[in-house]
Amino acid sequence: MSKTTKSRKKSSKSQPKNRRSGLWRLCIRLALLGLVVLAGWMVYLDAVVTSRFEGRRFEVPSRVYARPLELYDGASVSASGLARELELAGYRSGDGVKLGTYRRNGGRFVISARGFVFPDGEEPRRRISLVVSGDKVRSFSVVAGPKSPIVRLEPAQIGGIYPAHREDRVLVQLEEVPELLPSTLMAVEDREFYSHFGLAPLSIARAMLVNIKAGRVVQGGSTLTQQLVKNFFLTREQTLLRKGNEALMSILLELHYEKDDILETYLNEVYLGQAGMRSIHGFGLASQFYFGERLKDLAADQMALLVGMVKGPSYYNPRRHPKRATARRNLVLDEMAEAGLLTEQEAKTVKAKPLGVSGKPSFTDNRYPAYIDLVRRHLARDYQEEDLQSEGLRIFTTLDPAVQHASEASVSKTLPKLPGSDELEAALVVTAKDTGEVLALVGGKDPSFAGFNRAVDARRPMGSLIKPFVYLAALEQAERYTLITPVKDQAFTLEFDDGKLWQPRNFDKQERGEVPLHRALSKSYNLPVVRVGLDVGIPKVQEKLRAFGITSPISDYPSMLLGSVNLAPVDVAQLYQGLATSGFNTPLRTIREVTDADNEPLSRYNLKVDQVADPAAVHLVQYAMQETMQEGTGRSAYYTLPDQLTLAGKTGTTDDGRDAWFAGFSGDLLAVAWVGRDDNGSTSLTGASGALPIWSTMMAQIPQHGFSPVMPDGVQYHWVDTEANALTGEGCQNARLIPFVAGSEPDTHTGCNGDFGGQIRSWFEGLFR
Repeated sequence: MSKTTKSRKKSSKSQPKNRRSGLWRLCIRLALLGLVVLAGWMVYLDAVVTSRFEGRRFEVPSRVYARPLELYDGASVSASGLARELELAGYRSGDGVKLGTYRRNGGRFVISARGFVFPDGEEPRRRISLVVSGDKVRSFSVVAGPKSPIVRLEPAQIGGIYPAHREDRVLVQLEEVPELLPSTLMAVEDREFYSHFGLAPLSIARAMLVNIKAGRVVQGGSTLTQQLVKNFFLTREQTLLRKGNEALMSILLELHYEKDDILETYLNEVYLGQAGMRSIHGFGLASQFYFGERLKDLAADQMALLVGMVKGPSYYNPRRHPKRATARRNLVLDEMAEAGLLTEQEAKTVKAKPLGVSGKPSFTDNRYPAYIDLVRRHLARDYQEEDLQSEGLRIFTTLDPAVQHASEASVSKTLPKLPGSDELEAALVVTAKDTGEVLALVGGKDPSFAGFNRAVDARRPMGSLIKPFVYLAALEQAERYTLITPVKDQAFTLEFDDGKLWQPRNFDKQERGEVPLHRALSKSYNLPVVRVGLDVGIPKVQEKLRAFGITSPISDYPSMLLGSVNLAPVDVAQLYQGLATSGFNTPLRTIREVTDADNEPLSRYNLKVDQVADPAAVHLVQYAMQETMQEGTGRSAYYTLPDQLTLAGKTGTTDDGRDAWFAGFSGDLLAVAWVGRDDNGSTSLTGASGALPIWSTMMAQIPQHGFSPVMPDGVQYHWVDTEANALTGEGCQNARLIPFVAGSEPDTHTGCNGDFGGQIRSWFEGLFR
């Protein structure tokens, strides 16, 4: 019995010991398991950290620039246009001395130009003075900086091609960052940055005490490394797991990389605001976004504001909350003084300054969506979309902000005045007449709407815009056709093989018997052009259209002679470019040059020309198009434009007014306007009443020269009686001076030699012709 009792006592003592031993073993196993899991997790985190840091660290969007404005004595620009362009490029109205400001007194300007690195070299900073009078620059001089007779202002950034996540940044390298900026950043956010290993336990403890005393979170204890890890790798959720990952990844980051590398990445990564759909990352872009300045040009108070905004870019947004932002900036200035970065007096002085933030960002999301759309399509020939979104390319376009502004204004002001305007849409394409550079493009009645781009995608029948090409095909046969060749303006019927009939008619339903060819074109009669087109052959007309740049299918039906060829406005501009340049096919361009982020040239898009038509025949067509403006369907343009501005153009209207077109050119510009409905419905408009008002309103806003064609070899002018189809004298009845391909002029004479005064005048004109 006693033995049994002893045994029970022994057993009762060993059970707790065994339980403790089992508990220890369990703990050890759990600890080992935990270490294994932690080790595995660390390996995973390490892979995440190194792969991101050693791979392509940032995706940088491509930046799209307008053409630079060149200023010199005699440059064409209006005072309001210059002021507008300066604002577009991020210049601020001010004293004209501080970099990036301009002072204006009427037409007198003083501009402190920032300078810019162009693909062909750097334009240095200069302060320039000039007077704009009569839409010309006068009294141009360089007040400060290297002397030069011509100064290029930095081009306005008109858009960007952004990564899918819509982050935007301007990368900076640590050596180009002013020393005061990282010093200020560390003074405010992480004073022990260069001594800790990613975490700063004392800072965390200090922040905890401050927060406990305040009863709320007033101070953070995160190091710059932790902040970078949070922004770079993690979400913003406040969980223990995320905080744990943040700490581990911070240590790993510090183990692998130098402090300066981490700091440079932080300077480029930190979030500093929002611009519409784009998020502003890094101090490089923030300096431009808030001050219109390069980072290296920022003053101490500007740096203080940006550093202060790290704590809360939205809360301290200086544009929306200037008082709050000022208080925060001044707090940072105090910290700078305490850290010895500024003297007390310096801090006191700059605290009295206003924030100095630009009224609006120097650039926003794509300003001209229709134009940028065309740029992207042209870029797609040579670049992949992924590279455009991530490689930080610089794309220098041909967009002229003044012409673009005039184009948008003409559509916005004119379209609402047209009958049925609620349902109308419009498009406008403007190019440089001689080079084919697309200067402006409007894709709809709301130019800022990035939707359906009618200038590029609205393929509609071109109507009578085709007639110059039909007559060109005929006039190239000089032995058969001249500008005074009589053509029948009489109705007729065509019967096709399937028995169907086609009966073309004039727009006014009238018939005039016979009319000279030049009048048939200037008055846009339908019956003559169909007759001429059928005579020279539809294939000849198709050949002309293709030679001038049309690549889309062209109908074989006779109705194509009246414009049943579907083209977008930009295609029509391509066609008419050849007419404006005397028969040279000049591919339209939106891009001059593309460089990489380091300004190394990647692509240069030079002017290309290809002679595709007889210049003499084109000259004759140009004559008839000038007549269109003076006497024909385009003459109402001179209700808006000055009489002395010589122009050439052509109206176009399709059945029931579904499409109203106008295409024409001066000595400097070529423009194509279209008006119609998206549902292809009828309107009461014609080319003259719908598209021409938009065209002429735009042209009236741009200083330019008249169209003065150079007479090519093989062309001679003669006084002719177009009714008699014979040579005549200048002073005779019906006398008209008309160009002919040499040898194709009439060989008969009406017998009239004109009055004596006319003969003398003709003789003198002949001497100087």
